[in-house]
Amino acid sequence: MDSPGKWSCGQGLDGPTSPDTEPIITDPRPKDLSAVSHMDVQGYRWVCWKVWLCRIVAVCTLGLLLVLFNWRPRLGILARCTACPIPMADVLLLKDRYGQQFVIDVLTEEVEEGSLEFVVGDADENECRDTVQLHTEKKTLLRYYMFEGMRYIWMAKKGAFCKASILNEGWTCSDLHGRQQGLSRADQSARKQIFGANIIDVPVKSYLQLLFEEVLNPFYVFQVFSIILWMSDNYYYYAACIFIISLISIAVSLYEIRKQSTTLRRMARLVVNVTVRRDTGEEEFVSSEELVPGDCIVIPAEGLLLPCDAALLAGECMVNESMLTGESIPVMKTPLPVSGATYSPEPQRRHTLFCGTNLIQAKGGGSNGKRAIAVVTCTGFFTAKGDLISSILYPQPLDFRFYRDAMKFLLFLGVLALVGTIYSLVILSMSKTTWNELIIRSLDIVTIIVPPALPAAITTAAIYAQNRLKRCGVFCISPPRINICGKISLFCFDKTGTLTEEGLDVWGVMEASGTGFGELVPDPRLLPPGLMLSALASCHSVALLADQPLGDPLELKMIESTGWTLTEPANDMGLDLEFGRHRVLAEMRPPASELHSEGTSVIQPVAILRRFPFSSSLQRMSVVTVGPGGGSPVAFLKGAPEMVASFCLRESVPTHFSPTLREYASQGFRVLGFAYKQLDKETDLSTVERVDVEKDMNFLGLLVMKNQVKPESAGVIHTLKLANLRPVMVTGDNILTAVNVARACGMVLSHERVIFVHASPPTASSMASLQFHQEDGAVAIINTQETMDVLAQGLYQSGAGYHLAINGMSFAALCDHFPEYLPKILMRGTVYARMTPDQKTQLVKALQKLNYRVGMCGDGANDCGALRAADVGVSLSEAEASVASPFTSKSDNISCVPLLIKEGRCSLVTSFSLFKYMALYSLIQFASVLILYTEKTNLGDLQFLFFDLILVTVLAIVMGRGGPSDRLHPQRPAASLLSLPVLASLLVHTVLLILAQVSVLLITVSQDWYVPLNSTKTGAANLPNMEDTSVFALSGFQYIIMSVVITKGYPYKKPLYYNVLFVVTLLVFFGIMIWLVLFPHTIIHKLLQLYDITDMSYKLLLVAVAALNLFICYLLEILIDRGALNCLRNFQGKRESKKQYKRLDTLLAETPSWPPLNQPLFPPQCSIIGVS
Repeated sequence: MDSPGKWSCGQGLDGPTSPDTEPIITDPRPKDLSAVSHMDVQGYRWVCWKVWLCRIVAVCTLGLLLVLFNWRPRLGILARCTACPIPMADVLLLKDRYGQQFVIDVLTEEVEEGSLEFVVGDADENECRDTVQLHTEKKTLLRYYMFEGMRYIWMAKKGAFCKASILNEGWTCSDLHGRQQGLSRADQSARKQIFGANIIDVPVKSYLQLLFEEVLNPFYVFQVFSIILWMSDNYYYYAACIFIISLISIAVSLYEIRKQSTTLRRMARLVVNVTVRRDTGEEEFVSSEELVPGDCIVIPAEGLLLPCDAALLAGECMVNESMLTGESIPVMKTPLPVSGATYSPEPQRRHTLFCGTNLIQAKGGGSNGKRAIAVVTCTGFFTAKGDLISSILYPQPLDFRFYRDAMKFLLFLGVLALVGTIYSLVILSMSKTTWNELIIRSLDIVTIIVPPALPAAITTAAIYAQNRLKRCGVFCISPPRINICGKISLFCFDKTGTLTEEGLDVWGVMEASGTGFGELVPDPRLLPPGLMLSALASCHSVALLADQPLGDPLELKMIESTGWTLTEPANDMGLDLEFGRHRVLAEMRPPASELHSEGTSVIQPVAILRRFPFSSSLQRMSVVTVGPGGGSPVAFLKGAPEMVASFCLRESVPTHFSPTLREYASQGFRVLGFAYKQLDKETDLSTVERVDVEKDMNFLGLLVMKNQVKPESAGVIHTLKLANLRPVMVTGDNILTAVNVARACGMVLSHERVIFVHASPPTASSMASLQFHQEDGAVAIINTQETMDVLAQGLYQSGAGYHLAINGMSFAALCDHFPEYLPKILMRGTVYARMTPDQKTQLVKALQKLNYRVGMCGDGANDCGALRAADVGVSLSEAEASVASPFTSKSDNISCVPLLIKEGRCSLVTSFSLFKYMALYSLIQFASVLILYTEKTNLGDLQFLFFDLILVTVLAIVMGRGGPSDRLHPQRPAASLLSLPVLASLLVHTVLLILAQVSVLLITVSQDWYVPLNSTKTGAANLPNMEDTSVFALSGFQYIIMSVVITKGYPYKKPLYYNVLFVVTLLVFFGIMIWLVLFPHTIIHKLLQLYDITDMSYKLLLVAVAALNLFICYLLEILIDRGALNCLRNFQGKRESKKQYKRLDTLLAETPSWPPLNQPLFPPQCSIIGVS
């Protein structure tokens, strides 16, 4: 049973009410449309005596209790509050979908009583309405909280705090059109109190606040603890240096955080003046901060930067959406159709103006024909831009094994520190050390074994990789994802503009002629005057900007091939006497030489009156046109040939439609279908709906275009396949065209077969079915003997190899009705065609469920969802950074993909090396201190300083500079720090390092000239002495030796000698250590408190021991990496992989009879309601 303070956000319970409570805001939407908070919420009230008790304890512990509450907010709430129902809570404990917890204060805002009636349209009194519950204490108060920029308001009937945006999510298209008259000022003011100001306000904290938060970071708290400890043990120089370095680090960190916040705030903050229409008919010039959902805005002809999300109701707008999508080609937006369908921004994307986009020009709406009309649908962080800014400010936590294992290893080091502390307590107590010194020395072990610089060290590799990528034109807004690039196992590619050239060349036109097709006309200019030529010239969304045509490259090439010219009406109202005083959006005029042809073949100009824009999900667009005089209007339809044919009368589609389409598509041509319909003269062209325009069309013909594969594509795909990285094509184009491109770029080799997957949903007369068939994509029926012949020819994975190809409709049916087959099909699927943007995202997520690390490369708005869902998204864009994906490449081809993977592998391997080095550095120093504790001495102040700041820090910085290998290796690097090779390497090296130090100490003690140290003193007080000097000499060599041993080169990085700075540093440090060991006593030796040993044979022996240490450690590292562990695995036998896709791959390799060709499969009863 739920606790009283924890309410499910989806409950439909009324909260407790009081006589003061007054419902004054009505949610007009049906209950099933209302979205509630997706977070787990618990309510708490402050308890006065608990709060005061915590304050007293905080004072007594010098603020340590508050530090603990800062690290663990839940503890702070439990200590000071008591659980209560959510509607009565002062503070909330939120748990998001990633398991992160947040403490949020419940805010209240005084509102004018009775002024917040939230009515949408003329709603029936009996209509199901929800209310926002307001608690009043002599005043009317709105209860809400702010989380990640969004406002959540209390709604009693939902029993939850809900996003304020739910109050306008249920609007229908008709509702929006009904709001063209505008809001009253009172209604606007009331809505603003609910939704807040229309601004995406990125918080920029003061330096003092940032300093406070930075200092409370566990890393710096540990540093403060360490500095106090070192100061109390008289390590003044070392403590002072670490203090200064920490201050510099904090200052740089604060500057960077503040700079990034300021930059993001500048990018996010958009305040402009807009014209708003009021219910009185007046137009008012207001700041965009005043806008609320429901406001009617007037967009000027010259356009503007849009400060909100809005639905376009009248006119057309040319919009540059590159800031949101990375797509540099402007998009034409057309008016939202009037219908009873629920409005949603994504499905109605071509009718939606998004916040942050640049409206280049507007036309065709408003009283003077030069302005467009739109209604505000979302404001602030609820807009598309707000969502993207939020994803930058509050990114999804990375689920990467390397980072998880790093934290586990730190815990292991903490346990080791505890063991060392116990050992030092025992040793020091036996030497009758004072309690004060005993505690200080024991705690000092903790500061040695847990390296505070470890988190910073493992990010060094990603920073180096980020800088190298930037020099190559690849920009990254999420450096931690660089390491994830090293584990990519599958890469998805969009086709058009990514694998193939953006522009297309017209190959020819085929007009429908009776029941067949005419000859291919290579140049549209050679077409006779008629509907096909008019369709090619007018069925597009191209617009003029400064007399230059602007639009999709395909449509620009199509218009260019006809020779027709695009013009716009000179009349401000868009009315044109030549075309019967219709409101005209654009005019298409034939070449002047063809206007007066001989005979009756006169080519007439065409005026475009309405546009229904292209949508990837609809796969079509249409226009309504008239000729001179405004006679009978004609509608033209353009799109995917199969889609166009489905809207045409059966008798108008040529009988050879499918074979002809297959012929061109299989050769890699891009094919578009065209259709037309004569509309009734009495049709109201300003209000006619798309569904009425696009039904019962007559098929016109096909436009065949050649889409060339980019020259770099085949080489990159070949490189990826050699590296065992699986390439997959995801496109909105025809499946046969996609297969042809897959063959051209090497995804499917010439000897490999393509098997088409055809899945169909159930109908009134048939069950859902799934079938696999070969070659041309037609469902062929062959007999059993032919099937056996196919099997005998070895067409499956065990023989010549095969790839599956599937289109979007089949993919949808497969997911819904055959979930048990989906994993197998995903394992062999290479071509996914006619995929909508949502299906691309769904595919990426499905592949991730098979434990693939998925990359996605695309160039347009259609790929945004998939780019953000993928583990690594690469957008091909000219912008330096696109918020649509973590990586943006300035190159217009996929050559950046191997580079990104190489850099990811290099960064991951370097991070491993740096992690191991920092761990071994701690273990070396840990061993040195414990050995010296046993001898009643310790390292000196400047000795610690020399090792930590000069040797280790410099080596850690320069060893990460090595660049990636020139080729991609077939095997990916490991991502687990707790794997057998890493742990075995650390264990073996640690044992050898300790043995070497103990050996040197024993050699020193056994010398004839050995003088024991002063046993009446302990620690650094009895320096210099022979024991310390010998351990110092060898451990100094060990720090340098281990940087060489664990720096990996082949096969993911260039060899060590390519890192010139690292090699020079090694030579210098080896030289310094040899000089300190072999050469006579100098002022440096005295500063380091080293004993003056004059026996040269002994000194050479020290160097020899260090050389032997290097040789053995290097040899063992090679053996561990390349031989010994493989032998161990072979001895243990091959274990089943934890990754689902590897297990499935093994299963399919052992099942040569799958997939069953040309055998219809039907879902078992359980799979109809089964879960994938």
